[in-house]
Amino acid sequence: MTIDRPEVMNAISPAVSHEMSQALDVFEADEQLWVAIITGAGSDAFSAGGDISVMSKAEVADDYQMPATGYAGITARKSCNKPIIAAVNGVCFGGGFEVALACDLIVASENARFALPEPRIGSAAVAGGIHRLVREVGLKSAMALMLTGDSIDAAKAKEMGLVMETVAEGQALEAAIRVAERLLRCAPLALRATKECAVNGSAYPSVFDALDAQDRGVFSSLQTMLLSQDIREGLDAFVSKRRPTWRGV
Repeated sequence: MTIDRPEVMNAISPAVSHEMSQALDVFEADEQLWVAIITGAGSDAFSAGGDISVMSKAEVADDYQMPATGYAGITARKSCNKPIIAAVNGVCFGGGFEVALACDLIVASENARFALPEPRIGSAAVAGGIHRLVREVGLKSAMALMLTGDSIDAAKAKEMGLVMETVAEGQALEAAIRVAERLLRCAPLALRATKECAVNGSAYPSVFDALDAQDRGVFSSLQTMLLSQDIREGLDAFVSKRRPTWRGV
């Protein structure tokens, strides 16, 4: 999925958010689609965030209404257990960074820069960016970015654990595709079970509470995986010393 507004640094307006939500609805519902990649058109920006030209004209919050699945159709999307990769090229600021944080993996070009500069224009990263960044890098590191509005480069983002891989400028999408190909070597139902357990399990106060929820069948993707044909295929392929053929059932 490409945010294709390079003339405005791929800024995300409400209309773009609704389009992205519809596309992600299709991805989530189609059992033949196993991995998604989100990127921005051109090499200058993944997304500079919200479309300020639209926001500045909004009289009330309802005039900048987002879909139920959140900003860009992803920041409040709770039901998608399929992996989503952000291929970040260039500027990844504000809402753009919030979109990347809502993805499961981030691959970034060397010219990528990340920031939540909303306080500099009197706002805050209320589409999940504050909460996700704190959880991913810790309170003090997150506060250093959020309270200053400062940006970090791809190397620093990787050092902080936000970015999986950095590549040469213009190569983020190609690198993300290679990562997706690695994911496709794994059983799709196993990936969904892993994502659900990791994301939803982190809401429990302790590992033991999460394990208890797991044992009670709270994580539905895990139950689906355990009853799947693919789990048998994986075991048979291992014993037979052949590559498994996943069907997603």
